[in-house]
Amino acid sequence: MSDPTPNADCEHPAPEPEGLTVDFLGSGPTPSQSRFQVDLVAESAGAAAGDGDEKAAPSGDKAQEAEEAKGRFRVVNFVDPSGAVSPDAAPAEGLQNGDTVMSETSLQSSTGGQQHYHYDTHTNTYYLRTFGHNTIDAVPNIDFYRQTAAPLGEKLIRPTLSELHDDFDHGRGEPFEDGFANGEDLTPAEEAAVKDSGDSKGVVKFGWIKGVLVRCMLNIWGVMLFIRMTWIVGQAGIVYCCIIISIATVVTTITGCSTSAIATNGFVRGGGAYYLISRSLGPEFGGSIGLIFAFANAVAVAMYVVGFAETMGDLTMLDAVNDVRIVGTITVVILLGISVAGMEWEAKAQLILLFILLTAIFNYFIGSFIPVESKEKYGFFSYDASIMWENMGPDFRKETFFSVFAIFFPAATGILAGANISGDLADPQMAIPRGTLLAIFITALVYIGVAVSTGACIVRDATGEIGTNFTLGFNNCTGPACKYGYDFSSCKLQPGQDESSCKYGLHNDFQVMSVVSGFGPLISAGIFSATLSSALASLVSAPKVFQALCKDNIYPGIAFFGKGYGKNNEPLRGYILTFLIALAFILIAELNTIAPIISNFFLASYALINFSVFHASLANSPGWRPSFKYFNKWVSLAGAILCCVVMFIINWWAALLTNVIVLSLYIYVSYKKPDVNWGSSTQALTYHQALTHSLQLCGVADHIKTYRPQCLVMTGAPNSRPALLNLVHAFTKNVGLMVCGHVRISNRKPNIKELNNDMLRYQRWLLNNNSKAFYTPVMAEDLRQGSQFLLQAAGLGRLKPNTLVLGFKNNWRECDLKEVETYINLIHDAFDFQYGMVILRLSEGLDVSHIQGQGKCFLSPLSPTTPLNMADQKLLDASQQFQKKQGKGTVDVWWLFDDGGLTLLIPYLIANKKKWKDCKIRVFIGGKINRIDHDRRAMAALLSKFRIDFSDITVLGDINIKPKSESLAAFAQLIEPYRLKEDDMEQDAAEKLKAEEPWRITDNEIELYKAKSNRQIRLNELLKEHSSTANLIVMSMPLARKGAVSSALYMAWLETLSRDLPPILLVRGNHQSVLTFYS
Repeated sequence: MSDPTPNADCEHPAPEPEGLTVDFLGSGPTPSQSRFQVDLVAESAGAAAGDGDEKAAPSGDKAQEAEEAKGRFRVVNFVDPSGAVSPDAAPAEGLQNGDTVMSETSLQSSTGGQQHYHYDTHTNTYYLRTFGHNTIDAVPNIDFYRQTAAPLGEKLIRPTLSELHDDFDHGRGEPFEDGFANGEDLTPAEEAAVKDSGDSKGVVKFGWIKGVLVRCMLNIWGVMLFIRMTWIVGQAGIVYCCIIISIATVVTTITGCSTSAIATNGFVRGGGAYYLISRSLGPEFGGSIGLIFAFANAVAVAMYVVGFAETMGDLTMLDAVNDVRIVGTITVVILLGISVAGMEWEAKAQLILLFILLTAIFNYFIGSFIPVESKEKYGFFSYDASIMWENMGPDFRKETFFSVFAIFFPAATGILAGANISGDLADPQMAIPRGTLLAIFITALVYIGVAVSTGACIVRDATGEIGTNFTLGFNNCTGPACKYGYDFSSCKLQPGQDESSCKYGLHNDFQVMSVVSGFGPLISAGIFSATLSSALASLVSAPKVFQALCKDNIYPGIAFFGKGYGKNNEPLRGYILTFLIALAFILIAELNTIAPIISNFFLASYALINFSVFHASLANSPGWRPSFKYFNKWVSLAGAILCCVVMFIINWWAALLTNVIVLSLYIYVSYKKPDVNWGSSTQALTYHQALTHSLQLCGVADHIKTYRPQCLVMTGAPNSRPALLNLVHAFTKNVGLMVCGHVRISNRKPNIKELNNDMLRYQRWLLNNNSKAFYTPVMAEDLRQGSQFLLQAAGLGRLKPNTLVLGFKNNWRECDLKEVETYINLIHDAFDFQYGMVILRLSEGLDVSHIQGQGKCFLSPLSPTTPLNMADQKLLDASQQFQKKQGKGTVDVWWLFDDGGLTLLIPYLIANKKKWKDCKIRVFIGGKINRIDHDRRAMAALLSKFRIDFSDITVLGDINIKPKSESLAAFAQLIEPYRLKEDDMEQDAAEKLKAEEPWRITDNEIELYKAKSNRQIRLNELLKEHSSTANLIVMSMPLARKGAVSSALYMAWLETLSRDLPPILLVRGNHQSVLTFYS
């Protein structure tokens, strides 16, 4: 319940006093034990500010101290040679405005600008003068906000509040153990990788064009552009085709804006979609989407390579299946070699492929303006208004608008190709928004341009035969080709036909763009470029995303693949894994089944990115401050819904499978509860909802039906009284509030820092032990004062305790009676504050802190390493009894006085718990011998109205019988040491002794409350008779009138009532109803 004296074993040796060490001119830069240093330096015409800088660096222990102090500011007092301080003295060379020393990379901008100010706090002397005054209070500096192993510069540590605020005698020590997590803390693996990469030279970083724009355009411009776009125009027509492209562009644009918002809300490291989602929505969503996103990219490599191999097979007329496997295997091996060679080589390959792709696109548009008579038989007549009008509307053949949309939409994906290599970008915050959105805009224009162009110059059907030309006067010819002398009417489907007999035109020839182009082989080269570039981008993306997932340790057993090699921290093991997955699917060679699943995996990522922005905006966290402003939370929500709709449009069963996989992984990660804190919007929204609902509760009046026992449990350190904690947790878990109160008694200057550190540690201990409770410590001069603080201030609004729970003071007869006076006054204070009162007594005791032997620092489960004596072993076993499942037994409720129903409600809540479900409730009430049946029926009716199950009701008709003589003698012996015996002394002496020792029992008091004392004695006899085998006894606690009953007598009543019994709860409500039978 309290810690009067902190355990000495837990205290760390106090550091040496941290003052401001003064170095005079000529003494050299002696390292100080202080974290800050004041140097008095003579500044004159003949003495440069850096005279002392050229001295040898400290060696030995001093050198080590100097290294530990690296990164700290130093404070300097400038004086003239005469010793007079000159506040207006000129600043030392290298200072900006004489105010602040700039650290290396402290001026490095978020846009990648490199402007460094090099300094060393001990080997080079630069001096800090904040606004011209001598102070260790630091001015704002970007280096204070870096991580421990930040890749952009060295982290500086600002002065702690203690160093600025505390006096020199007491203001020392380290900062609080836990401050605010910045959400960007590096894992040990990441720190090692960052340090390695920081030490190496020549790290390759890409700008927004080469890193994002090129990759996104190559990934979006897939093979669909050359071999499916014309077919889509033939099916849907120009108008519908433009609508399809526009819908896809809207989805990708919204996702691009959402990606940009997340990417500009702080520094972005490697991991692409996984990093963005996990840091926004938390590890549950991030871990589930990261795994399937990495897998989707790995399988996408196989899809693109198989597409390349099939195109090769079409051109060379080779064996359809085996040659696809052979060509695909050779291709993926070459791509792996390019990727493993390094990101620089991969980027060069992408530029070459982009050049080929752009050449192919320009080749097509140039060819579309050049009419060639030999191409007319294939349906190409250059631009013609009648052809455009003919192709304006749809002509679906075995397809629908949605099926055509499902075929096109995968062509619009690939917008995360640049974000996936975020760790290799020089400035992700600038590169990702600019490159991604510009790529979406350019590719959408090209897609629409190709759709309008092909629809305006190519007819839907053509025979490919010259014999179809005719004389213009032929009357049966219909269609725009007629005026050119061609009759393709035979190509129209007849009733009962599934396919056209013609092989050319928009509907029938996937390679029609090769016919239109100025030089046909360039289109084939463009197809090769599109497939290979997409395959290469996916081959790089998958390992990068998977590496970030491995480093976060979300899933066990995958950390092996997260190791990076070389100056760019390349995930070579991830490359090999991606290669093996891709090779396996290439050897299958049939990807039509898995292709929809992969598309849905990508769409699930897009949906969660959009939802992340909506979620973060809805949470309204102050930390959500993206520099990219062109987003809206409702538009992002609409984008997330659109992505989900598109998933089902593309393939409903693949969408269902994707949702099942994501949900399964989400449940797994939620169950594992990874120990990470990324400051996700889930945390922010949880806080927002808790705050909102707490305020709403304050506006609603209390009602009996919504009453919950909200307990302030005086546990002291939560792990010191486990039985008290576990039993209260049994009836408050998922029902009511539980606050573990801890009064830290200290007559000296309170150590607030230690109090805060303990609060964080013990709260973490409660969470780790699945105890749904809050830990609230207070500093006070004595237990009563601290308890009064807690009774008044614990809780928030309606989430405020209404019941005080104490452990019985078993050692009250051996301790100082002032402690008994304080203990009883706690009970009186609780009733004064209108609290209910609960006291738990175990015959063995409650406090096990001496068994643990570690005091407040021991935060693990009870597992003493040294053998225990018999008493301690019994105490330890008793303290753990409520953690175990209770066997068949009873919970005996002795409801003798109506306190509002709390005495009945608590055992009901306990009996409903899983560990207590085999225990039956037995109710005992007082009554008269001649009314036993009537009283039993009345109580049964009342319990039935309260809907509380019970196994038996016992009416105690002999409750008023005089106790046994030996029991009376034992009670008299119990109170004998505490009697005042005023009849044996002078009145003044008696009054003086009573004033000095108010717990003394007067003779008048004994006589006045004789009947009540006898009742407690008799009740103990009845308890032993009826409830000696109960698992738990819950009994109405006797009341003592404040100021009339002495503390010793009241304590004797409680002692007598609960002596030599199973675990017993003495309960007294605040006499406000907590049960009702009204609906």
